[in-house]
Amino acid sequence: MILGATGSIGQSTADVICGAPGLFDVVAVVGGRDVAALARIARQLNAKLAVIADPSAYGALRDELSGSGIETGAGPLAAIDAALRPADLVVGAIAGAAGVEPTHAAVAAGRTVALANKECLVCAGPAFMRTAAAAGATLLPMDSEHNAIFQALGGTDPKSVERMILTASGGPFRTWTRDAIDTATPEQALAHPNWSMGPKITIDSASLMNKGLEVIEAHYIFGVPADRLDVLVHPQSIVHGLVTFSDGAVTAGMAQPDMRVPIAHCLGYPDRVTTNARRLDLAEIGTLTFDRPDFDRFPALRVALEALSHGNGLPTVLNAANEIAVAAFLARECGFRDIARCAEQVCMEFARNGDAREPESIADALALDRAARDCARKFIAMA
Repeated sequence: MILGATGSIGQSTADVICGAPGLFDVVAVVGGRDVAALARIARQLNAKLAVIADPSAYGALRDELSGSGIETGAGPLAAIDAALRPADLVVGAIAGAAGVEPTHAAVAAGRTVALANKECLVCAGPAFMRTAAAAGATLLPMDSEHNAIFQALGGTDPKSVERMILTASGGPFRTWTRDAIDTATPEQALAHPNWSMGPKITIDSASLMNKGLEVIEAHYIFGVPADRLDVLVHPQSIVHGLVTFSDGAVTAGMAQPDMRVPIAHCLGYPDRVTTNARRLDLAEIGTLTFDRPDFDRFPALRVALEALSHGNGLPTVLNAANEIAVAAFLARECGFRDIARCAEQVCMEFARNGDAREPESIADALALDRAARDCARKFIAMA
């Protein structure tokens, strides 16, 4: 089952499945608004069910799949119902906070979930992990960095981990001055040097907010304290994550920057699925470089790390404010520097007012998310 089938992760997942004929049966595919893409993927994968999250698109999806024998549905409740269908593996790749409820439904049903939506844990990490433990669900990290760390751990107890390091490419602004970054356009921010991704995550990568969100996700999914998590800027995007153990040994997860590699690992786990991803040739690459992140030029990363250190509901607030600010930037309603400023100001306001209590449930997390979005919209209106 693929939740978020029409996004970049969903389409790469479909590519891996098609490259392993006869190995997988697809129970359901869920998309957001792109009817044509969802119908194409449903036919391509011979899915039993296709669900479009936008209720108004149901008629179009039904017409697209007429005669195919593929069941159709629409709306948020239909997406949750799809997530509850029996499946050996659920790919959670719906972008943003919209993915929280259907992915949580799959977790609550005790499924094995390959998690590519970091916002699930950033928005509702404690509640998600409590549900997974109670339901006996398994979470497999599908983000390239978390998957690399998962493989580098090799089954070792995370308690023996001295430090986990996630790498960041540095994005399109790695060598830019602060003034130049502050005045960047959406087109410039979307020009990622290494990865082909959706617009929201690409903007997050340009600001390094994405890396901050990934650190928060790593904290929850691996159970590692915030002070043992670190970030290095690695422009080649070959080393995706490193683990330092208590005996001084370091293991690294390495691969070409191709999401099909971590996707295949999750789809086949604990076995391996063959892909046609380009193979890594270190001699051809020659040099791998690493630098510490510059919080002055990339304040969004600092804001995210501070939200994790503060704890309680601030990661939820951070994620909501960032989503609003990124959407505003893409719509040219604010500048690039306003993304980090919005996230920081909204976090500070919630912390100051005592309104950022840790959500006890998914409903609590989504209520806090809505409140933070309202606050962020007010900030953007005045930016």
